[in-house]
Amino acid sequence: MPLVAHNDLPAFERLRAEGIRVLPSNRASQQDIRELHIGLLNMMPDAALAATERQFFRLVGESNPIAQFYVHPFTLPELKRSAAAQAYINQYYEPVEKIKEEGLDALIVTGANVVGPELAAQPFWEPLESVIGWAVDNVTSTLCSCLATHALLQFRYGQHRVPQAEKIWGVFPHRVVDKTHPLVNDVNTRFDVPHSRWNAVTRNQFDAAGVRVLVESEDIGVHLATSADGLRVVFFQGHPEYDTISLLKEYKREVMLYAAGKRADYPPFPQGYFAVREKAVLDEYRERLKAARAAGRELPEFPESLVAARLDNTWHDTAEAVVGNWMGLVYQVTHSDRRIPFMEGVDPDDPLGLRGGSPDQGR
Repeated sequence: MPLVAHNDLPAFERLRAEGIRVLPSNRASQQDIRELHIGLLNMMPDAALAATERQFFRLVGESNPIAQFYVHPFTLPELKRSAAAQAYINQYYEPVEKIKEEGLDALIVTGANVVGPELAAQPFWEPLESVIGWAVDNVTSTLCSCLATHALLQFRYGQHRVPQAEKIWGVFPHRVVDKTHPLVNDVNTRFDVPHSRWNAVTRNQFDAAGVRVLVESEDIGVHLATSADGLRVVFFQGHPEYDTISLLKEYKREVMLYAAGKRADYPPFPQGYFAVREKAVLDEYRERLKAARAAGRELPEFPESLVAARLDNTWHDTAEAVVGNWMGLVYQVTHSDRRIPFMEGVDPDDPLGLRGGSPDQGR
């Protein structure tokens, strides 16, 4: 069943325009169908706030026919916002206290902008740890995206992310390495995932944490993993929620930083993303841009429309299937008193598998 527009968040109307079914709250209340309430802790910077909403709302709304989905966006007040972004949050987002008081069936935690190498020094660190600590004890499953995965692995398992010499940026092939887990039921055994990060948690670190790895890439490592019980925490190290044009927007942003003199080198292409024709268009633009800068002329317009129309999306169907499986598992657990088979043998008092770990695991 569809998303339910339980408030006036603009994302609902945008998703309707895309053809995604969104029920008004009065119609949803007339149907005798199980509800699932999913929180979206959106820590993304102002410019990406609404786009990130739509990306995750879209995945949830397309994911599973068994329930009506109420998605509750919220953020952390410790994150600095512009006046416009804060007004938007005040109007459409829910306070953290309300989320905790009313409860959730599942929680999605996005990435965030980080300044400096140390995660524990970020303004979101302690409040994020508090929210995730609450979720581990009170929410059926928490899905962490990229930076949130790195943060949780550090403050719950003592595994610190590793800075990379070059940015992991592009669309990369991955393989299912544990075909027995329900999260990857009916999923292609090989599929693509976008990534955009300067840091990594390695396979050895996931293994040392006792985390169950389901999907990884020979080129860039683990993408999908779960906590020891198989569901309490789901880890994404990539960005399967990305729109087709998300990496193009990131590339354009980096080019514009170069054009403004705020980046010394011209950005490389994201790997595995642009085809030959698109690379040729962008290479030609690079030469015209450099020539205009050298001559002090007006800079040419970035050829976004020429490139965007021919980009391929090779990840969304699989992302939708994985999130659909996740929603199905959450529904099954919240709708039944029985433990599902893949969770058997796991200590219910230690679902993250922290007992017996290294002294710096957990808090």
